[in-house]
Amino acid sequence: MSLPVSGRTRLIAHLGVPTESFRAPSIYNPFFEARGVDCIVVPMGCEAADFAAFLPLVTRLRNFAGALITMPHKAAAAGLLDEASVAVQVCGACNAVRRGAGGRLVGDMFDGDGFVRGVLRKGRRVAGASALVVGAGGAGSAIAASLAGAGLARLALFDADPQAAQRLSGRLRTHFPDLEIAAGTNEPAGCDIVVNATPLGMRPGDAMPLPVDRIAPQALVGDVVLTRDETAFLAAARARGCDVQVGGDMLFEQIPAYLDFFGLPAATPETLRELAHEQT
Repeated sequence: MSLPVSGRTRLIAHLGVPTESFRAPSIYNPFFEARGVDCIVVPMGCEAADFAAFLPLVTRLRNFAGALITMPHKAAAAGLLDEASVAVQVCGACNAVRRGAGGRLVGDMFDGDGFVRGVLRKGRRVAGASALVVGAGGAGSAIAASLAGAGLARLALFDADPQAAQRLSGRLRTHFPDLEIAAGTNEPAGCDIVVNATPLGMRPGDAMPLPVDRIAPQALVGDVVLTRDETAFLAAARARGCDVQVGGDMLFEQIPAYLDFFGLPAATPETLRELAHEQT
C-alpha cells in the first residue's frame, strides 16, 4: 500500500512539458514507498512562459524538498540560480534545484554525473583517459563537464554546429585548464570512451553519429538515447567487440546523486531498477 500523502509529506516538483513522457515519478515514488520516505515526486506541466515566475514561488513552499528540471526549462533554470555548480556553469543548463541557506536557489546538473558513474561502475577508468563526445548540447555538455571533473586527460568534441563545439570547448578550458581539447572532430580512433550525445538513433534509419568502423574494440561506447535500450549505433559498436552503455544506465545512475543533493536517503541503481513501476 502506498504511503498516505499528508501535511508532513515533502514535495519534489518535476517541472517540464509535456509531462506524459516523465519517467521520474515511476522510479522515485516506488523507492520512497518501499523505504518509508514521506516524500513524493509530482509532475508539474509548467509552460515555458510561466517558468521564470513559477520556479522561485514553488521553492518557497514549506514542504518543498527540491525540483527536477527537464525540457524545455534546463537553460532557463540556470539563469535563475543564486549558486551554480561547475557543471551548470559549463553547460549553461540545470536539472536539479534545492533551497539553500537564506532561501538561496542552488542548482546542479547530473546528466553527466550519471554517465560517469555508469562508466566507473563498469570498471572503466576516466582519470587520464581520452574521450570523444559527439553533440555539444545539454547532454553532451554535461557529459563533457563530468568527464573533465573526473580527471579526463584528452577530449575531442564534435557538433553539427561547429560554433557550439567551440563555445563548449571555451567554457571547459575556463574550468579545466589542464584538459587537452580538440574541437571539430568526430574521429574516434584512439579514444577510450566514445559517446553519442545527439538525438541520432531515436528513429529507425538515422545516420550514424560518427564512423563506427574507426572505434577501437577495447573502447567503451555510450549513448544518451532513452527511447530504446540498444540503438543501431550501440549495436554496431557491440559488433566490433566494444562494451556499451545504454541511455537508461545514465538515467538510473544519476538518481542517487539527486537523492544526495536533496538530502534524501541513499539508493543504488540496482534497487531503483528493481522497485521502478516501469519496463526498463
